[in-house]
Amino acid sequence: MTQARNLTMIGTGYVGLVSGTCFAEMGFNVTCVDVDQSKIDNLKNEGIIPIYEPGLQEMVRRNAKAGRLHFTTNLASVVPQSDAIFIAVGTPQDEDGSADLQYVQAAAEQLAPHLSGYTVIINKSTVPVGTGQLVEDAIRTTNPSADFDVTSNPEFLREGEAVGDFLKPDRVVVGIENDRAEAMMASIYKPLTDQGVTLHVTNRASSELIKYAANAFLATKITFVNELISLCDKVGADILSVARGMGLDSRIAPRFLQPGPGYGGSCFPKDTNALAKTARDHGVQLNLVEETIRTNQSIKEQMADRIAANLGGVKGKTIAVLGLAFKANTDDMRDASSLTILPRLQSMGATIVAYDPAAMERAKELMPTLTYAGSIEDTLNGADSAVILTEWADFRTLNLKQLKAALKQPVLIDLRNLFTLQEAQAAGLTYFPLGRPA
Repeated sequence: MTQARNLTMIGTGYVGLVSGTCFAEMGFNVTCVDVDQSKIDNLKNEGIIPIYEPGLQEMVRRNAKAGRLHFTTNLASVVPQSDAIFIAVGTPQDEDGSADLQYVQAAAEQLAPHLSGYTVIINKSTVPVGTGQLVEDAIRTTNPSADFDVTSNPEFLREGEAVGDFLKPDRVVVGIENDRAEAMMASIYKPLTDQGVTLHVTNRASSELIKYAANAFLATKITFVNELISLCDKVGADILSVARGMGLDSRIAPRFLQPGPGYGGSCFPKDTNALAKTARDHGVQLNLVEETIRTNQSIKEQMADRIAANLGGVKGKTIAVLGLAFKANTDDMRDASSLTILPRLQSMGATIVAYDPAAMERAKELMPTLTYAGSIEDTLNGADSAVILTEWADFRTLNLKQLKAALKQPVLIDLRNLFTLQEAQAAGLTYFPLGRPA
């Protein structure tokens, strides 16, 4: 078996830093490369990470101290010694919904001149079908004599749970075009396959499509249960009981059936749009995916209207908002529901006072007209009502009697269904959950 020893990770964003650190934890010698000097300096000197991800900073510091994890801006210095090079750079969404591959192509062109000996180049970034060929062509054009293969190895990391997802995955997907590349990838993931993790080996095109298809399916699953919320309101059903009853069917399963104010984050919005655009480019209409995208945005807008209706209008009222990030345990504001709901409430005349345990600084850049509080208590104090927008553990353990005492009006609108009607009533609150009899 071709043995991988030295791994290089191009990009120290969410995917690159988590993946590189976890490979070091598995025993490989890993160098993470980034063009951002300040980011590299922080990682090298203090182990300060540029993202919020539970458990990651401690793992970075531990592996750096052990000499397995290194950081540099000098790509040319590490490529010749690399057995495998992961491209884990950003693929932001273009205006037409497609993935912008300029950083992927730039990484391929920059590493190409420095290749020495057989090297596997691995697309870890989320990329559309055909990107493996794009990378291969870019390297071949820049360095025709290079001995390399390009593989696809999509990530399936959930923000807030990424370290566990990497080290104990449901499966590892690898797209290869020959046996030599397969042997290298098997070597890289041997620490996981030895523990029983399935290595799903397929061709590059299938591997590239798997990531988009999986995320589009999960986004559809989330959107389906969110669309049932309004029906539950009308007929007196409990969305939590409906979702549980569905999830107990092994063909459906309970994960991603939690109702809420719409999906967001770095993956689902971007990946559903990119998949739909790829299909259109090939003359295929993915109607279910297209409708999922439209419905998710509509659900976010409906949540603002729901809040206004619950309060009998919001003009001149102060609303305390708990949670801004698209989900708990992350500071990610990309496509967060708050970015749709809160400006819409402001346009109706509401004053918003908001708090989030991790996403405040990012939120201030995106919604500068909101008022930001330094604590839960400061957020609630004197507000006309409270709205729970993100399911942080801090909010699950709120003292509802104290919450009522802090508000001018005893109204709690819970868009994450963190409490029961009985708990809220016992505290003297008027309680508005999602899709549950109130």
